[in-house]
Amino acid sequence: MTAVPELDAQVIVAGAGPTGLMTAGELRLGGAEVTVLDRLAEPVSESRGLGFTARATEVFDQRGLLADFGNPEISTKGHFGGIELDYSVLPDGHFGVRNVEQTETEAVLTRWATGLGARILRSHEVIAVTQHDAFVEVEVSAPDGPRVLRCSYLVGADGGRSTVRRGVGIDFPGHDATCEMFLADVAGASIRPRFIGERVSGGMVMAARLSDDLDRVIVCERGTRPGERTAPPSFDEVAGAWQRLTGEDIGHGEARWISSFTDASRLADRYRLGRVLLAGDAAHIHLPAGGQGLSVGVQDAVNLGWKLAAVVTGRSGPELLDTYHEERHPVGERVLTNTRAQGFLYLGGTEVEPLRAVFGELLGNDDVARHLAGMVTGFDVRYDVAEGSHPLLGLRMPPCELLGADGTTTTTRLLHAGRGVLLDLADDPAVRRTAEGWASHVDVVTATSADERLASTDAVLLRPDGHVACASPDGGDLGEALGTWFGPGPAAHA
Repeated sequence: MTAVPELDAQVIVAGAGPTGLMTAGELRLGGAEVTVLDRLAEPVSESRGLGFTARATEVFDQRGLLADFGNPEISTKGHFGGIELDYSVLPDGHFGVRNVEQTETEAVLTRWATGLGARILRSHEVIAVTQHDAFVEVEVSAPDGPRVLRCSYLVGADGGRSTVRRGVGIDFPGHDATCEMFLADVAGASIRPRFIGERVSGGMVMAARLSDDLDRVIVCERGTRPGERTAPPSFDEVAGAWQRLTGEDIGHGEARWISSFTDASRLADRYRLGRVLLAGDAAHIHLPAGGQGLSVGVQDAVNLGWKLAAVVTGRSGPELLDTYHEERHPVGERVLTNTRAQGFLYLGGTEVEPLRAVFGELLGNDDVARHLAGMVTGFDVRYDVAEGSHPLLGLRMPPCELLGADGTTTTTRLLHAGRGVLLDLADDPAVRRTAEGWASHVDVVTATSADERLASTDAVLLRPDGHVACASPDGGDLGEALGTWFGPGPAAHA
């Protein structure tokens, strides 16, 4: 066995995008030492993303971050593959936040993670990765030359072309791109808004107003084949495609930023290999339908961060990390399925019109609408945490108001610290006694609630990611759940 050298950090995270930054903050909440590496000298100044889904909104709120986004615009009106869908069919449901640029999201998460003690090293590009029995070596190109950093665990959050994923040999199977789409922020063109997109003869166009004089446009011209670009498309290409599809001339405008993307769809065959884990685009890429990319990456981070922190600080064994792949890989599969389906509906030619007509009829059925809204928001993600029939078991805990001895609070506010939370809703001394051995990891709150979703519920154990690990009655054994998710209990230390 290779001797363990002095470590530069317990955890290194490759990539300072939303997923990497969220992972770093979660690790710090759990007490782990973390260093984030990013190849760029400065944060990006352009934003591919313009918001996040309803579940990602809840995740940010669970950490007390939502207020840092200023005045986010939340709407119940959205779509599935360009077919209108009212997300208010779900309790607390909405399509997501629409007016927050990715640059702002990264700025908020950078302040949060560094405020918690995370270290970010810019102009540090990962070149190679070597795993050993007890640590990982990360070869880095840094401003002062090549260097090797060592850590207990490495998280690859370094995008779809992940060096970390390729460096450890994790396969990335899926579907190659069939089309290329242009994205541009155009000033001075006064483009008619088409927020959910508009199918036109020959393709699809989308436009959203960013400010009084600036519009975001996306254009997909059917029949164009994606190629390997070494530079962004020119504004002449964007304006030409827009005019061919809409008949509108935007060539007199000024492009502030231009990029391109495709409908390629790929999923890592494993999210963990030894001491290396993947999150965000490093683990899954897909058509950005419904703004799910950033949001799913953030949810990967909040599933992984507290587990990895518990392992590197010695509170739990490494087997806890197996649950990361077990829980998040099926979510990634489902996201790829729904985004590919949306791509067919959105970008197909006249041959998909019958399918769109049927979908339009089906979305008039509330059960169908709830199913698709739950899929896109992430509200329907249920983890296999225990056997039981309680309706909340494994699901995310919805925001509920609670009345306790210290006044009114909410389930969301109780998760700000990133710890486990045990809700004693029946003032049961036996519940509190069971949890005594986990007091350093789990906060016990005795309260009542008038929320119907907690009706006839005596106790609820929340993991730090907000998912229900145990619910009484008929939702698993409390002592077993505490041991599974928060490490050995009192008997193990007796």
